[in-house]
Amino acid sequence: MDDRVLEMSRRLGGSSERVFRAMTEPERLAAWWGPAGFTTPEVSLEARVGGRYRLGMQPPGGDLFHLAGEFLVVQRPQRLVYTFVWEEPDPDDRETVVELSLAEVHGTTDLTVTQGDFATRARLELHRDGWSDSLDRLQGFLGRAD
Repeated sequence: MDDRVLEMSRRLGGSSERVFRAMTEPERLAAWWGPAGFTTPEVSLEARVGGRYRLGMQPPGGDLFHLAGEFLVVQRPQRLVYTFVWEEPDPDDRETVVELSLAEVHGTTDLTVTQGDFATRARLELHRDGWSDSLDRLQGFLGRAD
C-alpha cells in the first residue's frame, strides 16, 4: 500500500443497509460525523452518482469549516466512493478520494475505509484520527434505537 493512502477497517453493529443509511441520510450523518467533540450542524447530501455533498463541521470552541465533494460510485448497500476536499484548505491539502466498502456478516457490517492519496503523511494521520473518532461515534449511533 502507498504510504500516503489511508486504509482502515472496523466491524460495526447493524446490517449493511442500516450502516449505509447512516452514511447517506443527512439527519443520520449529522448525528455521528466528525471527531470527538465536533458537531455537524450543516449537511447537504445527494447520494447518487454525480450528486454532491457539503458538510459544515464545528469544533468545540472553534469556527465552522466545510468539506465537500461529489459521489463517484453509489452501490447500495455495499459501496460509496466520493471526492473529498476542504473548502478552507491547509496548504498541504489536496482533493482525495474516499472509498467505503461494506460487507454484511451475520447481522454486523465490516466497513473498510480507503482515502488518498494525501500530500503529506501528517495530513494522512490527521484523517486517520478523524476517521477513528468518527467510526467510534458511528458505532455509538448504531447502538441506539432507530
